[in-house]
Amino acid sequence: MSELKIFDGSNVRAKWNEDEDQWWFVVQDVIEFLTDSSKPRNYWYDLKRRVLESEGVELSAICRQLKFKAPNGKVYKYESANNEGLFRIIQSVPIPGTKH
Repeated sequence: MSELKIFDGSNVRAKWNEDEDQWWFVVQDVIEFLTDSSKPRNYWYDLKRRVLESEGVELSAICRQLKFKAPNGKVYKYESANNEGLFRIIQSVPIPGTKH
């Protein structure tokens, strides 16, 4: 198992995929972690739209729908990204105080 787990100790849900030898992270959780957004699901939707319009890149294409337990205890599918995909998504998150 990889020793690198970027968000260790946070509320970012992650799964280790033994076959692929990599972590998969819930993108919505990462967005919340990075932006302190009260509506990370909406933020993620807007970010995907903005990047598609400005760069022609579909961020969902680098994600997989994986099952994770929700705060209510039920299991749902969430858009998830591995380290490489996550770094690409993080690059798209605007830095506070910059114009986008």
